Amino acid sequence: MVATGPEPGKKYFSVAEANATLPLVRAILRDITDLARDLHERQERLERVRPSERKRSSDVHQEEVEHVIAEIERDHERLKEYGRELAGLGIELKDPFVGLIDFPCWMGNREVYLCWRLGETEVGFWHELDAGFAGRQKIKNPESRMPAPDAGHVQTPER
Repeated sequence: MVATGPEPGKKYFSVAEANATLPLVRAILRDITDLARDLHERQERLERVRPSERKRSSDVHQEEVEHVIAEIERDHERLKEYGRELAGLGIELKDPFVGLIDFPCWMGNREVYLCWRLGETEVGFWHELDAGFAGRQKIKNPESRMPAPDAGHVQTPER
């Protein structure tokens, strides 16, 4: 899909702008990945101790299970809040377990994503909107504003 131009009101990042957000983004993503992993582990434990429909549990056990479920639901809401915080910055969360995010970027005549994941030192890859992580390509010259979209050079929209 070729767009006719940048979507009005949408945030598009240059490589430099994306890299400038990384100190804040790293902090948010550490919180997200820690919480996502913890939630996954707690949900798995809950499934193992939750009584089946045929087994009747004690009232105390049932109360404890309900308490754990309420905590998990609160933490799911916290995880959504972190995701909304990234979205408010114009960043898309792709995988909360590894801390994978995409920054919308305008390259040549189309929108692409600058791709980054927790642990990488800088934004060094991009991919087509439908390519995902497997389609990542190295950014060859992050300072370039070259118009050739297939050359792997990322450019920001003219403002």
